[in-house]
Amino acid sequence: MEDVVAEFVRVEVEDGIATIRLDRPKMNALDAQMQRELIEAAREVTQDDEAGAVILYGGERVFAAGADIKEMAGMSYAEMAGGHSRLLQDFAKALAGIPKPVIAAVNGYALGGGLEVALTADFRVAGEGAKVGQPEIQLGIIPGAGGTQRLARLIGPARAKDLIFSGRHVSAAEALEIGLVDKVVPDAEVYPAAREWAATFVGGPAIALRAAKQAIDAGWEVDLGTGLEIERTQFAALFSTDDQKNGMRSFIEEGPGKAKFTGR
Repeated sequence: MEDVVAEFVRVEVEDGIATIRLDRPKMNALDAQMQRELIEAAREVTQDDEAGAVILYGGERVFAAGADIKEMAGMSYAEMAGGHSRLLQDFAKALAGIPKPVIAAVNGYALGGGLEVALTADFRVAGEGAKVGQPEIQLGIIPGAGGTQRLARLIGPARAKDLIFSGRHVSAAEALEIGLVDKVVPDAEVYPAAREWAATFVGGPAIALRAAKQAIDAGWEVDLGTGLEIERTQFAALFSTDDQKNGMRSFIEEGPGKAKFTGR
């Protein structure tokens, strides 16, 4: 796929890795236009068979400092309830629904809506100088793009309440300690580290990776019995794929880790 460029969001694909690049200087404030462009970017990388993994990236200085407060400040309840709150949820759902491994590469601030973007990823790599948080309470509101739900599911309700009730900024070191990020690296190495991680998924069994992600994400929302049925259905369906045939044949004939997958 050729690079797709919108005004504030770019999609670049290189070596099987798609990067969704937030690019609204200076702080990547997430206005309604940018949210719609993120929905389109999620659709593009989902449909691109060349992209085996995805990186969410805001640049070397800042990931995203949050939603565009100037845009929202004058909105009424009717305006927010009637459309904008749905858009906030929809763009985050679109990113979370990308059926491929997604890594958020976080430099600088990832606050409010910015952290909510990072929470849609499967993994998060942060720079040593990164600061993350959900400071909406300081504006008299709460997170609206999934923060109360995805954050609690990731780090537990008590820790999520601490961050959301206080609105405090969390250092990269603390974020790693509480499981909010998965790796911390020097600031200059954030994007390269994310690419190195993403590369491990390129050329892998794309259908199985998608099934695994869907089973985990869907199973998290339901009881154990329902989750096990989701897993069983996904597991059985993979026996209709070329990748399953190739993977098992290669294991028998050559040993583990030598299979070549086609994504079919």
